[in-house]
Amino acid sequence: MLTPLLQDPLATLLARFAINTTAMALLVFGLYYRRYRDKELVTAASLFNVFVFAVLTVLSTVEFSVAAGFGLFAILALFTLRSEQISKIEITYFFGSVAIAVICAVRGTTLPLTAAVAALVLLGAYVLDHPRVLRSADGIKVTLDQIDAHALSDPAAMRAALSQRLGVQVMSYQIVALDYITDMARFNVYYLKPQPQPKHQRLARRAVHADQPRAA
Repeated sequence: MLTPLLQDPLATLLARFAINTTAMALLVFGLYYRRYRDKELVTAASLFNVFVFAVLTVLSTVEFSVAAGFGLFAILALFTLRSEQISKIEITYFFGSVAIAVICAVRGTTLPLTAAVAALVLLGAYVLDHPRVLRSADGIKVTLDQIDAHALSDPAAMRAALSQRLGVQVMSYQIVALDYITDMARFNVYYLKPQPQPKHQRLARRAVHADQPRAA
């Protein structure tokens, strides 16, 4: 009964759109938004996914070069994201949303294969960007109101200065901008997260503080 239904172009289109929308929602809303809470990028990525799916669906019905299609969407993506500097994570999830649209919209593949590939994309994003993966390292954007003399000449001394300022062990840093007019510097700093103390050590420390006499 399902075979004649799936041979209907409209039914196939609706099934592909359902797979695309479900996969996109799980990626953008279920993974990215829950972890990073960036509403603006979530809206842009989800809408761009729908737009790409619609345009690719139309282009797949006419003679149109696949390379030209990918080039078109690459230009559109760069034009959309050029106005604001975004992080590598944001670019990755945005590209993932577009990739799901391409996977689901391009004809020539069966619906089970399309759903399986979309599921593998979601599984890869869930595992590779899970908080428990590389949980000992993190990054932060830092703006200093004074340009350190060692920023360019002595990276080791600059890492030590950043570690002292932030109170963590800085592994590396990346200079984003040095403004000598306003004497400000912006960095991307990558550091090791402090390891949480075991529960018995925290309880022992609380007991020591509780036993100490209070000052009159």
